[in-house]
Amino acid sequence: MSLFLDSFWRAVFYCLHPRVIFLSLLPLVLMVLLASGLGYFFWDSAVNGVFLWLESTAWMENIARWLGELGFGGLKNALAPLLVIFAITPLLVVVVLFLVAVMMMPAVVNLVARRRFPALERRHGASFTRGALWSLGSMLLAVIALAVSLPLWFIPPLVLVLPPLIWGWLTYRVMAFDALADHASPGERARMFREHRSWLLLMGVGTGYLGAAPSIVWASGWFFAAAFPILIPVAIWIYTLVFAFSSLWFAHYCLAALEQMRGAPPDAPAQAPLQALP
Repeated sequence: MSLFLDSFWRAVFYCLHPRVIFLSLLPLVLMVLLASGLGYFFWDSAVNGVFLWLESTAWMENIARWLGELGFGGLKNALAPLLVIFAITPLLVVVVLFLVAVMMMPAVVNLVARRRFPALERRHGASFTRGALWSLGSMLLAVIALAVSLPLWFIPPLVLVLPPLIWGWLTYRVMAFDALADHASPGERARMFREHRSWLLLMGVGTGYLGAAPSIVWASGWFFAAAFPILIPVAIWIYTLVFAFSSLWFAHYCLAALEQMRGAPPDAPAQAPLQALP
């Protein structure tokens, strides 16, 4: 428990580090640049195309007439730009979050290793290709688990338990692997997963629940269409902070546990899950 809480609070304080703050703001800059480039080249043609499509549909005429009767006839002209924004935003989010995952985790692990564990030997137990295959395989298993368990989601208590458990399992598998990829050997990584699985799963579930915060902001953007262009960047920034915190938490925990494991006697008994750590 001591290592669990210690790594948690260290992750919280490391979120205030200038480098982490810069990494959390970088996706917003990338999104603005990407959106500006797409808008410069394709905005007018996209809006005109959507507007012509709306004009050619019968249901749009009924909606326009209804809005005119309510005194909101001007909303018809604003509908095409909003639809374009709603359509392109998920694509921008996916691209930006992919870049975040690629850039942030290695940078965060290096930051923690340089500041706290400069003497910890790097045994390079996994290459970039192996890490990518590990993440892809874990993601496929999580998707299969979600699909198989989907009928159980209609049972009220289980819908609050099964998805967080599955995403928590995926989070700890991917983040713990990335945190140990450069420092631990394959044998050390396997032992770490075996002896600390319960704590790592608990960390994954906890960060999974934290990841629901951006979804709330995202949903608000759909209800408050006028604020959509503002709320979605805010949601991405919150998600990035959650991702940074999760990366820091796993990095602190895994590297500290690896250092303790190397310092323990070779014949030391394996630690039982969810026991107090020395």
